[in-house]
Amino acid sequence: MTSTLDSPRPVAGATPTPTAAPVHAYDAGLLIVRLVLGLTVAAHGAQKLFGWFGGGGLDGTGQFFALSGYPAGRSMAVVAGLSETLGGLGLVLGLFTPLAGAAVLGTMVNALAVKWGGGFFAPEGVEYELLLAATAAGLALTGPGRIAVDRHLPVLRSHRLAHGVAAVALAAVVAGLTLLVRK
Repeated sequence: MTSTLDSPRPVAGATPTPTAAPVHAYDAGLLIVRLVLGLTVAAHGAQKLFGWFGGGGLDGTGQFFALSGYPAGRSMAVVAGLSETLGGLGLVLGLFTPLAGAAVLGTMVNALAVKWGGGFFAPEGVEYELLLAATAAGLALTGPGRIAVDRHLPVLRSHRLAHGVAAVALAAVVAGLTLLVRK
Protein backbone atom coordinates (compact mmCIF):
# COMPACT_ATOMS: atom_id res chain seq x y z
CA MET A 1 0.00 0.00 0.00
CA THR A 2 1.38 3.40 -0.92
CA SER A 3 0.80 6.61 0.95
CA THR A 4 0.23 10.02 -0.57
CA LEU A 5 3.83 10.82 0.32
CA ASP A 6 5.09 8.01 -1.91
CA SER A 7 3.15 9.07 -5.01
CA PRO A 8 3.09 12.80 -5.64
CA ARG A 9 0.01 14.24 -7.31
CA PRO A 10 0.44 15.95 -10.65
CA VAL A 11 -0.03 19.69 -10.70
CA ALA A 12 -3.04 20.70 -12.80
CA GLY A 13 -1.94 21.98 -16.21
CA ALA A 14 1.70 20.94 -15.72
CA THR A 15 3.47 18.98 -18.42
CA PRO A 16 4.77 15.69 -17.11
CA THR A 17 8.55 15.45 -17.23
CA PRO A 18 9.98 12.33 -18.82
CA THR A 19 12.08 10.22 -16.54
CA ALA A 20 14.57 7.54 -17.44
CA ALA A 21 13.46 4.02 -16.72
CA PRO A 22 14.92 3.02 -13.37
CA VAL A 23 17.49 0.27 -13.21
CA HIS A 24 16.16 -2.62 -11.20
CA ALA A 25 17.99 -5.40 -9.42
CA TYR A 26 17.22 -7.82 -12.26
CA ASP A 27 18.90 -5.45 -14.74
CA ALA A 28 22.08 -5.53 -12.64
CA GLY A 29 21.77 -9.31 -12.30
CA LEU A 30 21.35 -9.78 -16.06
CA LEU A 31 24.39 -7.56 -16.63
CA ILE A 32 26.53 -9.74 -14.37
CA VAL A 33 25.33 -12.93 -16.06
CA ARG A 34 25.92 -11.42 -19.52
CA LEU A 35 29.42 -10.23 -18.60
CA VAL A 36 30.57 -13.52 -17.08
CA LEU A 37 29.05 -15.76 -19.77
CA GLY A 38 30.03 -13.45 -22.61
CA LEU A 39 33.65 -12.98 -21.56
CA THR A 40 34.05 -16.69 -20.81
CA VAL A 41 32.71 -17.78 -24.18
CA ALA A 42 34.54 -15.02 -26.09
CA ALA A 43 37.81 -16.19 -24.50
CA HIS A 44 37.07 -19.75 -25.66
CA GLY A 45 36.48 -18.40 -29.15
CA ALA A 46 39.81 -16.53 -29.02
CA GLN A 47 41.50 -19.81 -28.09
CA LYS A 48 40.10 -21.37 -31.25
CA LEU A 49 40.71 -18.46 -33.60
CA PHE A 50 44.02 -17.04 -32.37
CA GLY A 51 45.51 -19.60 -30.00
CA TRP A 52 45.22 -17.11 -27.13
CA PHE A 53 44.94 -18.28 -23.52
CA GLY A 54 46.67 -21.57 -24.27
CA GLY A 55 44.32 -22.50 -27.11
CA GLY A 56 45.14 -24.52 -30.18
CA GLY A 57 44.46 -21.80 -32.74
CA LEU A 58 42.80 -22.69 -36.02
CA ASP A 59 45.20 -25.53 -36.82
CA GLY A 60 44.99 -27.30 -33.47
CA THR A 61 41.26 -26.72 -33.12
CA GLY A 62 40.73 -27.83 -36.72
CA GLN A 63 42.50 -31.09 -35.98
CA PHE A 64 40.30 -31.58 -32.91
CA PHE A 65 37.16 -31.01 -34.98
CA ALA A 66 38.35 -33.46 -37.64
CA LEU A 67 39.09 -36.10 -34.98
CA SER A 68 35.63 -35.43 -33.51
CA GLY A 69 34.01 -36.38 -36.82
CA TYR A 70 33.35 -32.99 -38.39
CA PRO A 71 34.23 -32.55 -42.05
CA ALA A 72 36.58 -29.69 -42.92
CA GLY A 73 37.91 -29.37 -39.38
CA ARG A 74 39.61 -26.02 -39.93
CA SER A 75 36.44 -24.49 -41.39
CA MET A 76 34.45 -25.79 -38.46
CA ALA A 77 37.03 -24.27 -36.12
CA VAL A 78 36.48 -20.89 -37.79
CA VAL A 79 32.69 -21.23 -37.46
CA ALA A 80 32.89 -22.28 -33.80
CA GLY A 81 35.52 -19.64 -32.97
CA LEU A 82 33.53 -16.84 -34.61
CA SER A 83 30.26 -18.01 -33.02
CA GLU A 84 31.83 -18.03 -29.58
CA THR A 85 33.80 -14.80 -29.96
CA LEU A 86 31.07 -12.72 -31.60
CA GLY A 87 28.26 -14.30 -29.59
CA GLY A 88 30.17 -13.74 -26.37
CA LEU A 89 30.99 -10.12 -27.19
CA GLY A 90 27.36 -9.54 -28.21
CA LEU A 91 26.27 -10.79 -24.80
CA VAL A 92 28.82 -8.59 -23.03
CA LEU A 93 27.51 -5.51 -24.81
CA GLY A 94 23.88 -6.56 -24.76
CA LEU A 95 23.86 -6.17 -28.55
CA PHE A 96 21.50 -8.33 -30.61
CA THR A 97 21.12 -10.34 -27.43
CA PRO A 98 18.74 -13.05 -28.71
CA LEU A 99 21.07 -13.79 -31.65
CA ALA A 100 24.18 -13.61 -29.47
CA GLY A 101 22.59 -16.09 -27.07
CA ALA A 102 21.64 -18.30 -30.02
CA ALA A 103 25.23 -18.30 -31.33
CA VAL A 104 26.52 -19.45 -27.95
CA LEU A 105 23.69 -21.97 -27.51
CA GLY A 106 24.27 -23.58 -30.92
CA THR A 107 27.98 -23.96 -30.28
CA MET A 108 27.37 -25.45 -26.83
CA VAL A 109 24.84 -27.96 -28.21
CA ASN A 110 27.60 -29.25 -30.48
CA ALA A 111 30.09 -29.27 -27.59
CA LEU A 112 27.58 -31.32 -25.57
CA ALA A 113 27.24 -33.82 -28.41
CA VAL A 114 31.02 -34.21 -28.73
CA LYS A 115 31.52 -34.74 -24.98
CA TRP A 116 28.36 -36.82 -24.42
CA GLY A 117 29.04 -40.19 -22.87
CA GLY A 118 31.68 -39.04 -20.42
CA GLY A 119 29.19 -38.64 -17.59
CA PHE A 120 27.93 -35.46 -16.04
CA PHE A 121 30.89 -34.30 -13.94
CA ALA A 122 34.35 -33.04 -14.96
CA PRO A 123 36.81 -33.76 -16.37
CA GLU A 124 35.01 -35.70 -19.13
CA GLY A 125 31.49 -34.64 -18.16
CA VAL A 126 29.13 -32.14 -19.71
CA GLU A 127 28.07 -30.00 -16.75
CA TYR A 128 30.13 -27.00 -17.89
CA GLU A 129 28.79 -27.02 -21.44
CA LEU A 130 25.24 -27.61 -20.19
CA LEU A 131 25.47 -24.63 -17.84
CA LEU A 132 26.77 -22.38 -20.64
CA ALA A 133 24.04 -23.59 -23.03
CA ALA A 134 21.23 -23.10 -20.50
CA THR A 135 22.46 -19.65 -19.53
CA ALA A 136 22.73 -18.59 -23.19
CA ALA A 137 19.20 -19.85 -23.86
CA GLY A 138 17.93 -18.03 -20.77
CA LEU A 139 19.48 -14.75 -21.91
CA ALA A 140 18.07 -15.19 -25.41
CA LEU A 141 14.61 -15.62 -23.89
CA THR A 142 14.76 -12.88 -21.22
CA GLY A 143 16.69 -10.26 -23.12
CA PRO A 144 19.62 -8.20 -21.88
CA GLY A 145 17.94 -6.00 -19.29
CA ARG A 146 18.11 -2.21 -19.31
CA ILE A 147 21.89 -1.94 -19.08
CA ALA A 148 22.54 -2.90 -22.69
CA VAL A 149 23.22 -1.45 -26.12
CA ASP A 150 19.96 -3.01 -27.35
CA ARG A 151 18.07 -0.47 -25.22
CA HIS A 152 19.43 2.35 -27.40
CA LEU A 153 18.45 0.82 -30.74
CA PRO A 154 14.83 1.61 -31.61
CA VAL A 155 14.10 -1.72 -33.27
CA LEU A 156 15.55 -3.69 -30.34
CA ARG A 157 14.48 -1.46 -27.46
CA SER A 158 11.67 -3.69 -26.30
CA HIS A 159 12.61 -7.34 -26.15
CA ARG A 160 9.81 -9.71 -27.00
CA LEU A 161 9.56 -13.32 -25.92
CA ALA A 162 8.93 -14.18 -29.58
CA HIS A 163 12.42 -12.86 -30.44
CA GLY A 164 13.97 -15.14 -27.85
CA VAL A 165 11.93 -18.17 -28.88
CA ALA A 166 12.83 -17.62 -32.54
CA ALA A 167 16.52 -17.28 -31.64
CA VAL A 168 16.51 -20.47 -29.54
CA ALA A 169 14.72 -22.32 -32.36
CA LEU A 170 17.29 -21.02 -34.87
CA ALA A 171 20.12 -22.23 -32.61
CA ALA A 172 18.52 -25.67 -32.33
CA VAL A 173 18.03 -26.00 -36.10
CA VAL A 174 21.55 -24.83 -37.01
CA ALA A 175 23.14 -26.97 -34.28
CA GLY A 176 21.10 -29.97 -35.45
CA LEU A 177 22.13 -29.46 -39.08
CA THR A 178 25.77 -29.14 -38.02
CA LEU A 179 25.50 -32.38 -36.07
CA LEU A 180 24.01 -34.13 -39.10
CA VAL A 181 27.22 -33.58 -41.09
CA ARG A 182 29.29 -35.06 -38.26
CA LYS A 183 30.44 -38.64 -38.85
